[in-house]
Amino acid sequence: MIKVNFNTVILLISFLVSVILGIIIIPMLRKLKIGQIERDDGPQSHLKKQGTPTMGGIIIIIAMIIIITGTYIYLINNSQVDVANRLIPMLILTIGFGVVGFIDDFKKLVLKNTKGLKPSYKMLGLLIISVSYVLYLIYGLKLGTETYIPIAKIYIDLPVYFYIPFAVLVILGTTNAVNLTDGIDGLSSSISSLIITTLSIIGIIYGITEVSIFGSAVIGATLGFLIFNLHPAKVFMGDTGSLLLGGVISGLALYIKMPILLLVIALIPVLETISVMMQVLYFKKTGKRIFKMAPLHHHFELSGWKENKVVIIFCLITLATCVIGLKII
Repeated sequence: MIKVNFNTVILLISFLVSVILGIIIIPMLRKLKIGQIERDDGPQSHLKKQGTPTMGGIIIIIAMIIIITGTYIYLINNSQVDVANRLIPMLILTIGFGVVGFIDDFKKLVLKNTKGLKPSYKMLGLLIISVSYVLYLIYGLKLGTETYIPIAKIYIDLPVYFYIPFAVLVILGTTNAVNLTDGIDGLSSSISSLIITTLSIIGIIYGITEVSIFGSAVIGATLGFLIFNLHPAKVFMGDTGSLLLGGVISGLALYIKMPILLLVIALIPVLETISVMMQVLYFKKTGKRIFKMAPLHHHFELSGWKENKVVIIFCLITLATCVIGLKII
């Protein structure tokens, strides 16, 4: 088994690589004028963000590829072939989602196509990647369809015809939730880091080495990116980053057979999604709004909270739910 110290080294190296990449890539994005496009109907305070470099998720992707590739070679050379090979499907899922987000960002920001990637094409891409990953977990790695029920602390075997659509829904729902959370400087990246840290800790507890290794690489890369993403942000992750992080969170949760735990540890992204659904449904029915603006973080912004306050409060809530999540497994 790989020691915890190894995970720490991976996290630190990934962090440094991400910071170096940020220093190199952000000026390139600025020079290419790949900047944020703010909505006129969004919070007025966000209009000053117009033009801030985005698509910064490529920093996280490149850092992950470098670190996981290096780790793969190291593990192969140290007779950890099984662990090394099990890193690959998680990396493919992550890169796949990041690429879909990158294409969407590229069309909107570089080709100036405001609609970006067609929703049907975007969903098809995410669906193909999700189904492929789930099938690989079941039949390739033979992890089966066992799903852990927190609090009750039992595993239940779900019928494969139910598990596959359920798992795909978890992946698509999580990526969408993380994407909706990405609306304030440092919010999505910091919350995602806490959630992935929790999943990585569970990997260490249960001896699922590949999860703790992969999680450490992502945490380091995301924290390195966060240095440039904190308010006032010098770069935004775009769909490239938010879809990537959503893929990581859902992919790790399914790998450790604890997707239901996301309802607890990913409470903020869940509430962000629910707020949008409630707002849309209520407005269609009554013509009125429940929240001043959805997703939820914008409601608090328009209620007088500063961006930093929203991020701090949401992170503290996530920290609390993550501790609760570790207690109930």
